[in-house]
Amino acid sequence: MTGIVLSGGENRRMGRDKAFLKIAGIPMIEHVLQALQSVVKQKIIIVTNSPQAYTSYGVRVVTDASDKRGSLIGIYTGLLYSQDEYNIVVACDMPFLNPGLISYMAGLAEGYDIVVPKIGEFIEPLHAVYCRALLPVIENRIQLDDRQLKGMLHKTYTRYVTEAEIDRFDPQRRSFKNINTQQEYQEATCSDLECQS
Repeated sequence: MTGIVLSGGENRRMGRDKAFLKIAGIPMIEHVLQALQSVVKQKIIIVTNSPQAYTSYGVRVVTDASDKRGSLIGIYTGLLYSQDEYNIVVACDMPFLNPGLISYMAGLAEGYDIVVPKIGEFIEPLHAVYCRALLPVIENRIQLDDRQLKGMLHKTYTRYVTEAEIDRFDPQRRSFKNINTQQEYQEATCSDLECQS
């Protein structure tokens, strides 16, 4: 299995590159890579439009395979460059990934197109396992300019990871916390042990 990190967002709400904001003194991208490496070792692909910023991490760095924007393009690019049938896809701004949950989801992948967490009506497509066989399906959606991830989930053989399954590994569900705004960043840094009084 390969880990695919999407780091191609425009950071409009944050105003700066989120991947390199520090949590507990470590850039978020390094938290993400550490969590993935415990599951997939060095088989990691970073999809970004700023490849020069990631050259020091010792993993494969690629740029979007299309000039269109969006998470589906990033997923498509990662799958295109992967050599594995199954791939765990996460975003670069998720510093609290849980390796146990990632490993559990990887173990569910056989026979499914997608394995994705579901909490109530909330689905987390950027913390999911994707089968590389989806490439033609995704390519067709891109050609039709239909880049909605949730729409694709309803048209594939998807395994939803239940709340009870998630809570076995991550009862606080911090895995899915992503950092999009300055306020979210402040909340994340002050939830670290170093910020506890």
